[in-house]
Amino acid sequence: METIYWVLIAIMFIVGFVGLVFPIIPSVLFIFGGILLYGFLFTFEHFSWLFWTIQILLVILLFVADYVANMIGVKKYGGSKAGIWGSTIGILVGPFVIPGFGIIIGPFVGAILAEVLVHKRDVITASKIGFGSVIGFISSVVTKAIIQLFMVGYFLLVVF
Repeated sequence: METIYWVLIAIMFIVGFVGLVFPIIPSVLFIFGGILLYGFLFTFEHFSWLFWTIQILLVILLFVADYVANMIGVKKYGGSKAGIWGSTIGILVGPFVIPGFGIIIGPFVGAILAEVLVHKRDVITASKIGFGSVIGFISSVVTKAIIQLFMVGYFLLVVF
C-alpha cells in the first residue's frame, strides 16, 4: 500500500507542474494537496509549525507571483488593465484553442485584442504590449517552477 500512496502523492506533484503550462490547473493547490495527502496517508508528525508557515507563505507567494509577473510584463510595455485582462484570458483559453502553442500565442493575442478593441491602440503598439504579456507569462512560469521545486524539495527533506 505504501507504494500506491507514494504514487498518488507523486501524481499530485506532477499535476502541479503540468499546471505551470496549463494555467487552468491550480498547480500550487496540487503541490499543497500532495503534502496534505502524505499527512493523511502516513503521518503529520514530520511537519512542524515552521514547515507549515513556510509552505503557506510559498503558496501565497505563488498566487501573487502569477498575477504580478503578468501585470509587470504588460505594464512595462505600456499596456492597460484591459491588456492585463486580455492576456489573462488568453493564457486560460489559448492552450485549448491552439494545443501546444496556445500557451504562448493566447496571452499575446489576448493582450493585443484588448488593447485594440478597448483602448483603440494601433496594432504595432498593441503587439509590443502583447510581447510584454508573453515575457511576463514566461517569467511567471519560471518563478513558479522554482518555488514549486522548493516546496517539493523542502517536503522531501523533512520527510526523509
